[in-house]
Amino acid sequence: MKGNLKQSMAIMMAMVLMLGLAACGSGSNNSAKSTNTPANNTQTTDTPAVTLNPDEPAWKLDTSPVDLTWFVGASWYGRTWGESLNSKYISEKTGVNVKIEVPSGEANEQVTLMMTSGKLPDLISMGSWETAVKKLWEGDHVYALNELADQYDPYFYKVAGDGTLKWYKQENGNTYGIPNDSYSPNLMHETGMTAANQTFLVRKDLYEDMGSPDLTTPEGFLGALQLLKDQYSEYKGQPMSPFFAQGNVPYGMTEYLQNLLAVPHEKDGKVYDRITDPDYVTWLKTFRTAYERGLINVDFLVDSDTQVEEKTNNARYFMMVREWTGMTAVNPMLAASDNPDSYYIAVDGPQNSNGDPAKLFPGNMDGWMVTMISKSCENPERAIRFLTYLASEEGQKDLFLGQEGETWETVDGKPQLKAEMQQLLETDIEKLEKEIGIMDTYWMMRNPVIVNQWRPEKAPVIKQMEDFANAQADIDGGIYKGLDPLGDSDAAVSFARISQNWEEVLPELITAKDEAAFDKIFENFQARRDSYGFEQVMEFRQAELDARKAKMAE
Repeated sequence: MKGNLKQSMAIMMAMVLMLGLAACGSGSNNSAKSTNTPANNTQTTDTPAVTLNPDEPAWKLDTSPVDLTWFVGASWYGRTWGESLNSKYISEKTGVNVKIEVPSGEANEQVTLMMTSGKLPDLISMGSWETAVKKLWEGDHVYALNELADQYDPYFYKVAGDGTLKWYKQENGNTYGIPNDSYSPNLMHETGMTAANQTFLVRKDLYEDMGSPDLTTPEGFLGALQLLKDQYSEYKGQPMSPFFAQGNVPYGMTEYLQNLLAVPHEKDGKVYDRITDPDYVTWLKTFRTAYERGLINVDFLVDSDTQVEEKTNNARYFMMVREWTGMTAVNPMLAASDNPDSYYIAVDGPQNSNGDPAKLFPGNMDGWMVTMISKSCENPERAIRFLTYLASEEGQKDLFLGQEGETWETVDGKPQLKAEMQQLLETDIEKLEKEIGIMDTYWMMRNPVIVNQWRPEKAPVIKQMEDFANAQADIDGGIYKGLDPLGDSDAAVSFARISQNWEEVLPELITAKDEAAFDKIFENFQARRDSYGFEQVMEFRQAELDARKAKMAE
């Protein structure tokens, strides 16, 4: 795995380099042009061929103090740089002082405004799905990482992530952003780490007390709900909620449920209409039957986040279509309660009529956020070298574990958090991130393939869910994530109208008085969908899928 790890890091570094170099080659401001000339560049007083070694990280050539602003496109991100122990260590080591900025509102809108003003932060991390990302690339607002890498730090190619350069390469041959949390199919196959987090969860004690009923068929599903109503309708004086679906209609009851049912994304090379899949419709009718019999209510469609949290923390849900990562704090708490078997376990949930195992979304090449270097950056050479360092195994270890001897030590030849850090991780994550600044504090350049090897062993009540999700992950299915049109194109407007209508229609389907009423509601939805421009949406999805396949085949 070590060889694969180095190769994967090399590709990720190459991508960062590509972004920086494009800026220097095509930047319009004087400072960017001046750094383009080796004679005027304090970083390379000789020719690049002499001073730059593709086998050595170039950040070590200059560790003098330099300031970089870093925009993190998440208004909820509350961490700073320069106050935590680890950020101070990294700044002292590299010379790079970072000022983190976050949007006051919607990140996409704020970055769009900054593009209009012509003044952008030095580094920008944005959700890979955000429309502003494409505008930054196409509007010549950010450097090409491959070009910066060629000019200032060819070591980037040693540490860039597997396949990311190819995946994010644009038609002009340049790559402008490097993703975090990016998983290539090859690495998932090789390591077994899939980043799948979709699971079907049940409360362990109730499920086992019922005799571990089969929940994979409509009959078994309804039977378990009937048993819950008859024998387990209350817990600690409070009513039990039979079912919960994360993200309600748009997520839990649509693509998530479809993944549990292994509904295909394409057939014979053509994008498949998953909403009209017979197995999916059968299960929607099963939920209608459950509602008609009084086995479920509409709370899972209307509960607020506060209500969901309260019910989860008090083990008042029986079954949940829910990402296991959202249970990492709750399960240990429930396992340590006066009812230690009230935590949740992953089991086989609804399946299609063939009884096929679920095909859960894995991680994918898009990753979570992409980081770019703007052409407003006055020190693109230091920016690309800093990103190269952060993407390297050395930088990943520094970001994640901190300084050896201070926050971690080597035990039996492997890095391990010191006992006091482990204690903070388990009891006070706020203090760990704010004051110490290790683990997932600075996740903007996180490469899970590297850092996951240093994570402490998960508690059994968490690992069970993770292992279950990994076993049912559709490793090659990441290519189907995000096929829908976004933005303000005709196809995107059509998709938005259809999606909004589906959110209104699905509750009507579940609460329909009988199956005939269900069929009529569903038929009317399909007619409206066509009038909204569904054909354009399908054409967009097909073109996007074909383009992704072509990239993967390069």
